[in-house]
Amino acid sequence: MDIEKYVDVLSAAELFEGLADDEIVNMVKCLEPRIYEYEKNNYVAIAGEEFKGIGIMLDGEAIAYKENFAGTRVMMTLLTPGDVFGEIVAFSTHTKWPVTVEAQKTCKVLFISRERIVGECRQLCPWHRKLIENMLMIVSERALALSRKVEYLSIKSIRGKISTFLLEQYKKTGKTMFMLPMNRNELADFLNVSRPSLSREMCNMRDEGTIDFHRASVRINDIQALKRMAE
Repeated sequence: MDIEKYVDVLSAAELFEGLADDEIVNMVKCLEPRIYEYEKNNYVAIAGEEFKGIGIMLDGEAIAYKENFAGTRVMMTLLTPGDVFGEIVAFSTHTKWPVTVEAQKTCKVLFISRERIVGECRQLCPWHRKLIENMLMIVSERALALSRKVEYLSIKSIRGKISTFLLEQYKKTGKTMFMLPMNRNELADFLNVSRPSLSREMCNMRDEGTIDFHRASVRINDIQALKRMAE
C-alpha cells in the first residue's frame, strides 16, 4: 500500500492533526488500513449494515445521509478528500453503520478498524495518544454539528433556513461573496427542503435585492435583511 501517495490528503484529515508527514506514514502503516474504490452512485456504507471501520476520504466525493420510515432522505454531510466518517461508532457499543454513505463521484476511501484505533498499540507508538485525542475532538465536533442540524430542522420557513445557512458561510469566510460548499440538490437535502422550493425562494430573495448568485457563487447584498429573515 503506497501510503506516501496520499500523505498530503491524510495530513489535512482531522484524525492526523498535529502530526508530521513521516509520523503519519508510520502511523498509518501501523494501523494496517484497507483502501477501497467506489464508482459514482455506489454505496460506501449502508445504514444498518455491519460497521467496517472509520473511513477517510482519499479522493472523490460522497454524501452521508439518513432515511426516515417514509423514505425521505435527510443529508447529514458532504464528504471530500481528508474528511473522516464513522468516528461516532468507534467509541460506542453500536456495531452497525448509523448512516448511509453514497459516492457522488468515483472515490477512494481508507478504512481503519476501530480496534486498531481505540485498542492498545502493539508497537507502543508514541503518537497513538495523539490519535486518541484527535478522535475525541472529532466526536465532540460532530456532536456540535448534529446540534446545528437540529437547529435547521427547527426553522419553519425555507427563507429562514436559507438565510441562516448563508449567514454561516459569511461568518466562516469573512466575505459577502463566496462559493457554496455544495450543489443545489445537496443543499436542498441538507436544509430538508425540496429543490424547486429552494430555487424559487433564492430567486425571490435575489429579485428583492437581498442576495445575488450565479451557479455556486453567492453575494450577500443586504446583511441586515438576511439577519432579519433568519430570526
